[in-house]
Amino acid sequence: MALLDIDNLHAKIDGEHGKEILKGLSLKVNPGEVHAIMGPNGSGKSTLSYILAGKEDYEVTDGTVTLDGEDLLEMEIDERAAKGVFLAFQYPVEVPGVATMTFLRASLNAQRKKRGEAEVSTPDFLRLVKDKAAHLGINQDMLRRGVNVGFSGGEKKRAEILQMAILEPKLCVLDETDSGLDIDALKVVSEGVNALRSPDRAMIVITHYQRLLNHIVPDFVHVMNKGRIVRSGGKELALELEANGYAEYQQDAA
Repeated sequence: MALLDIDNLHAKIDGEHGKEILKGLSLKVNPGEVHAIMGPNGSGKSTLSYILAGKEDYEVTDGTVTLDGEDLLEMEIDERAAKGVFLAFQYPVEVPGVATMTFLRASLNAQRKKRGEAEVSTPDFLRLVKDKAAHLGINQDMLRRGVNVGFSGGEKKRAEILQMAILEPKLCVLDETDSGLDIDALKVVSEGVNALRSPDRAMIVITHYQRLLNHIVPDFVHVMNKGRIVRSGGKELALELEANGYAEYQQDAA
């Protein structure tokens, strides 16, 4: 059974006259796999990530999405998170007044409670965060500051990967994680992502650029255009897109 099974998904912006964005998208992702989704702006890549995470403002009009055989679309946002769905944002938001350390612990224990598991004790949590943060170059000062407040672009992305390392989700969706990163920050973030690859965890990496996929090497690459996947292949497809762009797919879909 696929970890994530998307079949003929149609979705639009919520509202009576909302624009349809996803137009029959299908995708299967098995445990242990990394799938890259590439495509031009406006093709629906971020919309797909938002729908998987349960973001409001979008209405699914047709199709199904299952996670481990369960209907993902029927789950509330907190239930999806507890079941193992994690979305790393393209533009992580600031949360003033909430220390990063407090946020991490609250998130972890909320998910554990939802699954009927015991909360993590303070000493165990501190050891966990210290270990994970060290690998991402995150110091104690960052952990004491408000979530993403005053962080650089690279620091925000590293903080997102720290959340992922602490929560250990089944399905990681990375929405243009490389956006705004210089090459050094990209390497650090990519190493953090690669450290989380496992036979039980799947990843969907949304990106415009081949450079991210030099560091997070995918098993499969998909081209998305006008709300659906129009071509799939191996990692070599990303190199082809880097060389030739998306023009032929946009013409085919016109």
